Amino acid sequence: MEDREIMALAFRGVLRSAARRLQVRSYADAPRGDEMALTFAAGNKVYYDKQAVKQVDVPSFSGSFGILPKHVPTLAVLRPGVVTVTENDGAQKKIFVSSGTVTVNDDSSVQVLAEEAHPLENLDRGAAQEALSRAQSELNSAGNEKAKAEAAIAVEVAEEIVKAATA
Repeated sequence: MEDREIMALAFRGVLRSAARRLQVRSYADAPRGDEMALTFAAGNKVYYDKQAVKQVDVPSFSGSFGILPKHVPTLAVLRPGVVTVTENDGAQKKIFVSSGTVTVNDDSSVQVLAEEAHPLENLDRGAAQEALSRAQSELNSAGNEKAKAEAAIAVEVAEEIVKAATA
């Protein structure tokens, strides 16, 4: 074997080894020990702007899950439900979201971007019940597939608001 062939084989071995290490899922690197920076925003308000928190619990279409510092990088679609943020002092803030995304980055930062978000204390159970009744009526009287799909989404969101307002 020539020197070139030996070098090429060695180089390929190093590349394969490096590629395997890059493909392995690992925990994120927390920049400040056991902290993570949360950005949580919706069309109506910014709730957290790169604020250090202990934990974030989110409802997603693949199941609800909690996010702690050094969480595996993740991207998920939010379903209607309650996001719970545990702040560094232990206080919990509960915010209803209608939909959106959650991104966990490898630097332990988390972004929750919601279509709409409202603190639980701002939800009115009576208004939520009325909205649910209206949405159910619209679903029952929907004339085409598009109207049925839109009404079904409205029913799902309204049901989750009623649950959140009752909690």
